[in-house]
Amino acid sequence: MTAPVRVAAFYRFATLPDPEALAQALRAFGTAHGLVGSIILAPEGMNGTIAGAPPAMDAALARLRAVPGFEALAPRLHDADALPFARWKVKVKREIVTMGVPDVDPTRDVGTYVKPGDWNALISDPDTILIDTRNDYEVAIGAFTGAIDPGTASFGDFPAWFDAQAQRWREEGRRPRIAMYCTGGIRCEKSTAFARARGFEEVYHLEGGILAYLAQIEEADSLWRGECFLFDERVSITHGERIGASRLCPRCGQPMPSSAAPCIRCEGAGEL
Repeated sequence: MTAPVRVAAFYRFATLPDPEALAQALRAFGTAHGLVGSIILAPEGMNGTIAGAPPAMDAALARLRAVPGFEALAPRLHDADALPFARWKVKVKREIVTMGVPDVDPTRDVGTYVKPGDWNALISDPDTILIDTRNDYEVAIGAFTGAIDPGTASFGDFPAWFDAQAQRWREEGRRPRIAMYCTGGIRCEKSTAFARARGFEEVYHLEGGILAYLAQIEEADSLWRGECFLFDERVSITHGERIGASRLCPRCGQPMPSSAAPCIRCEGAGEL
C-alpha cells in the first residue's frame, strides 16, 4: 500500500542566476499541489525538505530537476503517515547553508568524496584527523568513533574553530590528512572547500553523509555510535535507517538521547 505522504530532503550546489524569480514560481507551484515544508534558494544552489502526496512529490521533483543545473538532483525519500510540516515556505538567502565565508565555492573545489564502504578504512588510519562538522546538539546523540567535536552551536562558528586548529597544526609542523562528515553531505561540501582554500590538500568527506552510511553499512561493521539527528518528524535514525529513541525537548526543541537523559541545552530533564 502506498503511504499517504512522501518526504524528500535534498540539496545541490549549482548557480542560480535569479533565485527570487524561481522562489515566486515555486511558492505558487507548492500551493497548487498541496505541498508543505521549506526550500532555501541562493545564488549558490538549493536546499530543502518538502512533503506531500506521492503524485504531488513526483511533480515537485520533476519541477526542481527542470531548473538548469539541477537535472541530477537526488533527494533522500521516506514515507510518513501524516504531513510533517504545517506550512509551505520558499525563502531566498545568501547561502543555502550558512557558513559566512564569501569566497568558499563548493562548485569549484571540494574535498575528495569517500563512499560509505571505504569510510571505515580512512577514519581508522591513525594519520587521519576526523572532524564532525555538525552542531553540538547533533553530536550529543551520536558520532563516529574517534571524531573531534568542534562544540559549535551553529555552522557559522565552524570557520573560526577550524582556523584555530589549523594554526596549532602549523605550529606543530603538521599538514594532516583531514576527513569530515555531516548528516547528508551539504555542510561537508562547504567545510571541505573551506579547508582546501586554507591550504590543506588531503581533505576527504563522507559521500551522502551519515544517512548514506547508516543505510549501507551493517551495524556489526559500523564505527558509528548512537543515533543521527534529523530535521524532520522522525527526530533521529540509527543503523538500517531505523527510527531512533531520541525525542525533542519540550522546553527548547533540541534532541534528547532518551526520555531519561538530560537536555544539553536546558541541562535538565526537558520537562515544562
